[in-house]
Amino acid sequence: MLSAVEAGEGEAAEQLLPLIYDELRKVAAHKLSLLPPGQTLQATALVHEAYLRLIGGQKEKWENRRHFFAAAAEAMRHILIDRARRRLRVRHGGESERTDLDIIDVTAPAKDEVLLQLNEALDELQSLSPERRKS
Repeated sequence: MLSAVEAGEGEAAEQLLPLIYDELRKVAAHKLSLLPPGQTLQATALVHEAYLRLIGGQKEKWENRRHFFAAAAEAMRHILIDRARRRLRVRHGGESERTDLDIIDVTAPAKDEVLLQLNEALDELQSLSPERRKS
């Protein structure tokens, strides 16, 4: 099957994925388990992206099944490294820390005293300059 994929047979590439998917998913899950919590990439997406790199990119000749899976693991590693570099760029937040919005205190509404004082000041201003009153 790998030889057919190497030869550029499109059907072979489509038939190959279901045969190796479970094993690739295990490799992806293992790679993701080594990363700190909070990753947004799922094992399924990692498998598909790595598979596309292997099959859709430059034509590589795989010696055997083991060589193919090693190349897949290497592709997954490169994908994860590229994502980490992208997240560390300044335009993506750089070294900024994420903050849970639930713990941020929103400015409290004005206290009743302040509202009453403001209302009294507006009433006094209106009594001093009734001609400035807007309807």
